[in-house]
Amino acid sequence: MRPYRQFCILCQMPPSDNSLNTPFPVTADQVRQYQRDGQILVTGLATPDEIAEYRPRVQQTLREVSENKESQGRLEEYSRLFVQVTNVWKLNDHVRRFVLAKRFASVAARLMGVKAVRLYHDQALFKPAGGKLTPWHQDQFYWPLDTTNTISMWMPLIDLTRDMGTMIFANGSHKEGPLASVSISEESDRLFTSLLKEKGFSDTSYDVRAGDATFHSGWTVHSAHANTSSAIREVLTIIYYADGTRIKEPENDFQKTDMSVFHPGMKPGDLAASELNPVVFSEAESGG
Repeated sequence: MRPYRQFCILCQMPPSDNSLNTPFPVTADQVRQYQRDGQILVTGLATPDEIAEYRPRVQQTLREVSENKESQGRLEEYSRLFVQVTNVWKLNDHVRRFVLAKRFASVAARLMGVKAVRLYHDQALFKPAGGKLTPWHQDQFYWPLDTTNTISMWMPLIDLTRDMGTMIFANGSHKEGPLASVSISEESDRLFTSLLKEKGFSDTSYDVRAGDATFHSGWTVHSAHANTSSAIREVLTIIYYADGTRIKEPENDFQKTDMSVFHPGMKPGDLAASELNPVVFSEAESGG
């Protein structure tokens, strides 16, 4: 997923105050699982009413961008895998509130063990019926961020079973850091398949309901099942990183492009803190 881009330890009910600015409770067991496996499922992170409210706005924005055939600065064409729109929060004022929710960002911060997180970008990733398997890859290959504290939230907007294209995670692979310098492709799938077998990583996938969310580290090797159903797989992803992160010298053309698109006006060594990267959650502000 450009990627721009388990096992449920504790299935929680959403907090009694459903405000999007209310942090979501995260247990010590969940933090330990995430730190160990590089991924976790959090259930009920968004309510059915919230999904019903925001899903049509995401769909509308995706239709508008697709109809205009906007590339949004991407170097690769992913139409064979999904219909993709980046930075929906900048394109739809209503969706903006959902993407910038402290509830979601608080989970990201607490799983990583950091005090504050910034938004990298969001993505609507809709995999059409018949959409192929998403090759194994590592998201952070694309990101010019000088930190290991990066995390992606992957939230379905409809209930998903594995035949609709849910995620597959290689447990613990994030601890290896960059395993291969390769973009998402058939080549990456062959290479990571071999590496994961060689290193003996187990993998995990989940059936998920609308409003559940998986979180995975930027270095967690992952893929997604093919969508063999008759329905479109509708997912919104949000990527966060630790506040205080600096931009590193880009190591490939994709990172150069990301630096330009997602950190406008910034250069290597600068704090990754452009107007597109607001602080979305801070313990200091939340009183946590």
